[in-house]
Amino acid sequence: MSSDTLSRDTGDALGRSRNSLKIRHSLLLLLAALIWGTTFVAQSIAAKTISPFTYNFCRFYVGALVLLPVAILVGKKDPLAPNYTGASIPGMRPKKSRTRDLRICGIACGILLFLAGGFQQAGLEYTTAGKSGFITALYIILVPIFGLFLHKKCPPLVWISVALAVIGFYLLSIRGGFSVNRGDLLTLCSSCMFAMHILTVDHFIPRVNGIQLSCIQFLVSGTLSVFPAFLLETPDISSIAQCIWPILYAGILSSGVAYTLQIIGQRGLNPTLASLLMSLESVISAISGWIVLGDSMSPKELTGCVFVFAGVILAQLPSIRRLRK
Repeated sequence: MSSDTLSRDTGDALGRSRNSLKIRHSLLLLLAALIWGTTFVAQSIAAKTISPFTYNFCRFYVGALVLLPVAILVGKKDPLAPNYTGASIPGMRPKKSRTRDLRICGIACGILLFLAGGFQQAGLEYTTAGKSGFITALYIILVPIFGLFLHKKCPPLVWISVALAVIGFYLLSIRGGFSVNRGDLLTLCSSCMFAMHILTVDHFIPRVNGIQLSCIQFLVSGTLSVFPAFLLETPDISSIAQCIWPILYAGILSSGVAYTLQIIGQRGLNPTLASLLMSLESVISAISGWIVLGDSMSPKELTGCVFVFAGVILAQLPSIRRLRK
């Protein structure tokens, strides 16, 4: 076998391996979107009894507590973690650098997560839930736009997929006319925070342990949520106890599991593709509300779901085709 043939075969094998990894990570993000979408039911139930910031600090603290022992154990075997106890590896960065990156990213992600939820909740006081869902989903456009400033380019097919998804979200979320008010602008700020969160994770994830990052961001976001909870709301132990199951569902699955899947799944994926996959949360929440809560879905909304799914599938086609070769 000639050296050229061997080199070509090796390159093909590496290409298939990378595409296989991308598909696996895409499935992790799809699973995260599925969990977030079904969490909508838990949030709807909890909203009848507990205030939003109280709900947020409870679920984020639950997520952090669930992940804490896992983060400590996993970190001991991961050269990216500050508490790595294994043998030294060539090229491994000093503990001080690993600690600094984890601290910076964890605090940044926690602040962005807190701001995203806060702006979204404030916007809901002035706009409808449908418009809020549509505007929040615009992070699938904001991610590639912001990414241009960070020299992250997207193939034309991904831009087409994003356009299909935006059309789908409009059909799914908007009823009647569309006008812009104060609540819509606040919700747009929320969408910007979500986009920045995705890009922040994309920037740091090659250098930090994903589970430890997830744990720290929940501690930060939960702590920040405590202040508005006690200043603007009246946290009540009995109300929290009544919502214990929705809080545990959101804390363990939505926070502890799904956000960790997001961080791990984003590794090696284009952030625009990652945001497109995670945007399925809105479609799944609409479908789960239809099935579990009995919310109605019109033909227009069902058509919107089809458009979003079409955009996501279209964005995945290149990796699937290359994997089959």
